[in-house]
Amino acid sequence: MKKTIIAGAAGAILALGAGSSLAAAPADWSKVAAKDITLFYPGVSPLEWIQKGTEHGGARALKKGETCAGCHDEEAADMGKKMVSGQKIEPTPIAGKAASIPVKVQAAHDGSNLYLRFSWKQPAASGAPKMDEKNPVKIAFMLESGGKVALADESGCWASCHLDSRTMPGAADTKTKYVKEASLADGRYYDLHQWRSGENKGYDGYVADKRVMEGGSALVSAEGKQDGDNWTVVFTRKFTGGEGDVALEAGKTYNFGFAIHDDNAHGRFHHVSLGYKLGIDAKADVTAAKQ
Repeated sequence: MKKTIIAGAAGAILALGAGSSLAAAPADWSKVAAKDITLFYPGVSPLEWIQKGTEHGGARALKKGETCAGCHDEEAADMGKKMVSGQKIEPTPIAGKAASIPVKVQAAHDGSNLYLRFSWKQPAASGAPKMDEKNPVKIAFMLESGGKVALADESGCWASCHLDSRTMPGAADTKTKYVKEASLADGRYYDLHQWRSGENKGYDGYVADKRVMEGGSALVSAEGKQDGDNWTVVFTRKFTGGEGDVALEAGKTYNFGFAIHDDNAHGRFHHVSLGYKLGIDAKADVTAAKQ
């Protein structure tokens, strides 16, 4: 695995690359359609909370199969304001923390590799103590195939977030994200990819009965660039991989969600997306068309 740092006047490009040298992201991303998705600060809203009708008004709709994005897509920024301020489900608000982060998401493929590009303007720093000293920014996305994880079709990645996971109030620090009744063999898991700015490193793992950050073989590269206040991160991922890697096929869609740990945050103190669909040559919220 090769790691390079390329410095330039416009900023720094941080890259991790491995695998096929033939993999090449689109040369002109301006020709690739972009989906605007607002990430929001979620406070203490784990899977158990969104299913509790006395706390979450959408619990009944969720039981009927309606999606979180179907109800909340246009109000994500407003939800973030309520939670980041402590007005709702946040017992320890952080003064000055951003309520939401608007992100442009682009996707493409070449028949063998998926390319995902995320771009956003970095919010102002809160001034709070740094939770993750090494990494000012982390970005991760998860994929799930076929709705095998209960509620993945409706809630995206929320089925991996639980009340007893680390950094939740009163939870053990050793408990990571997990999926109930997880099974790698039966496809009940989330495929996880992450890029960390300070470590200059990409991770290829999964979330099953626990979160595993390494061991996958689908990630070819993860590259991040900061240009002033603007971030751009591009993941290159093979269609197929190893254990914990969801196999991708043209004509199919996959449950898709992502999160950004901004301002040296860790654990639940991130900004998250609702659940969306990623299509490979298939109509979806985000569609990867062949280039």
